[in-house]
Amino acid sequence: MDNIVDSLNSAYQEFVAAAASVLEAKEISGGQKTAATDAALENFKQRWELFRVACDQAEEFVESVKQRIGSECLVDEATGSVAGKPGQNVTTSLPPISAVRLEQMSKAVRWLVIELQQGSGTAGGPSHSHVSPPFDARFSEDAAQ
Repeated sequence: MDNIVDSLNSAYQEFVAAAASVLEAKEISGGQKTAATDAALENFKQRWELFRVACDQAEEFVESVKQRIGSECLVDEATGSVAGKPGQNVTTSLPPISAVRLEQMSKAVRWLVIELQQGSGTAGGPSHSHVSPPFDARFSEDAAQ
């Protein structure tokens, strides 16, 4: 994470310095278009693009961390691990499920999402044989439904 912050900071500093160079070149040229102003503007454009790339990388990192934290919270909630943490009064009406079962359900959902994104999902029934059935009798929480 430190590398991402350092990269973003560096790109920002270079972007600001390039903006200052454009202003200085414009001032020196009296507002006229010169080779120096063109070079300063080109450098500014390059630094702007590099800054945008650094921002995009930072945003991707933040999104991946948010997803990881969300997944960890989901596993904690589903397995009942949250209730055991000190200082938290968590009450849930759902019984905890096994982490293995949670992973199976997660895979089934991912397959469905992939199929929907590819446009192969149909409303008329299952169009595939690789997705798990809606319940599995090996798991007591599904058999009770």
